Amino acid sequence: MTSLLDLFKPAPYQDEKTDPNQIKKDYTYWRMRIFYSIFLGYAFYYLTRKSFVFAMPTLMNDLGLDKGELGCLSSIWAIAYGCSKFASGIIGDRSNPRYFMSVGLIVTGLCNIFFGMASSLVLFALFWGLNGWFQGFGWPGCARLLTHWYSQSERGRWWSVWNTSHNIGGALIPIIVVFAAQYFGWRVGMFCPGVICIVAGLFLMNRLRDTPQSLGLPPIERYRSDYSGKKAEEQQERELTVKEILFKHVLTNPFIWVLACSYFFVYIIRTAVNDWSILYLVEAKGYTQVGAGSMVIWFEVGGFCGSLVAGWASDKIFNGKRGPVNALFCLLIGIAIAAFWLVPGISYLFDSLMLFVFGFLIFGPQMLIGMAAAELSHKKAAATATGFTGCMAYAGAAVAGYPLGVITQNYGWEGFFITLTACALIATLLLFPLWSVKAREDKIFDSTEPEEELLPVSTKS
Repeated sequence: MTSLLDLFKPAPYQDEKTDPNQIKKDYTYWRMRIFYSIFLGYAFYYLTRKSFVFAMPTLMNDLGLDKGELGCLSSIWAIAYGCSKFASGIIGDRSNPRYFMSVGLIVTGLCNIFFGMASSLVLFALFWGLNGWFQGFGWPGCARLLTHWYSQSERGRWWSVWNTSHNIGGALIPIIVVFAAQYFGWRVGMFCPGVICIVAGLFLMNRLRDTPQSLGLPPIERYRSDYSGKKAEEQQERELTVKEILFKHVLTNPFIWVLACSYFFVYIIRTAVNDWSILYLVEAKGYTQVGAGSMVIWFEVGGFCGSLVAGWASDKIFNGKRGPVNALFCLLIGIAIAAFWLVPGISYLFDSLMLFVFGFLIFGPQMLIGMAAAELSHKKAAATATGFTGCMAYAGAAVAGYPLGVITQNYGWEGFFITLTACALIATLLLFPLWSVKAREDKIFDSTEPEEELLPVSTKS
């Protein structure tokens, strides 16, 4: 156990390099390597995260489970993942993402394989709950690396491109799982992503590294001369204690609480559309499972585009402010849900278009609320801040499981859409007060640490 904990410890800082040309060369190489690694790694996390959703109709027919039982499994996963996201965020801020993220991915692959071997609801709940817990190991590493390797003025674009890994993974799920479940049974549909993610976890372990300082490079803010506030420049690059992370930079930060509450309602919508849309299309609109699965891909395509647009708009149009994009997208989500509910589907093209619109609008705030939480906290508390908001988000995701399944069972799909429209409006009202808040305002950082001597590197990467 001690050796495992030692493996997770942050990589020690190396003596800082002094040659500006070598620093530029190393930063260019490692920024790209870190980025494609966390992009692919998180995409693979999604293979084992949503595999059950696309095996659901076949599993339902084979084992006779009802919507309430299926929703119960979704809720157990969401609760486990939400709790893990907060706990793992605290650990992740003080861990080496190279091992923390890769070990989590390997274990989620094993959980999918064990789930595929089970046949009882109790074992399904056990293995799917464990899967949810180890899924929480993915986000903290990404948040830590994105805040240490990419500075504030550019982070919206980098984070938005990384966020499309959700959609790449989400688009691969129906291709792999629906095909395997349809033609070889739902068990094979669970085995395939499990095996893929074990291999992907070993790949991550080889590719990732920790902070720039662990490779002898200066902090990203100093390298790019891109400080977010007057006092941010003065902060020393040291590891914070758990007490400082929790009580100085997260739990006493009112911005984090507002973002967390809005995330709760955004994730009810996101999870409901993601988890229940294929069943809605099969039951209410008469599509085949393969036809419905092919349509759900457009939700991910929309999310891919929406993430890029949201990140670019927050950087370029709103000058690094995430609030305006979050509020506007949530308002439009409510309008789109109401339109989809009130306007009957007239064709495959129309339903696919609406799923594209849902993805476009949902993945904007899904990304930017998490980013805002990281930026409105301390850089060394980014994983904890996003973990805390993520915990609230997946409490919402849990509501989209069993409770929403019961609402749909008792009140039909009309009750489903009324609930989602109300959630969108509440999220909009919560987010509008953050319209003018910009990341890392000086009052959030009240450091008394002495100013560091700046390295004379002016090259922008």
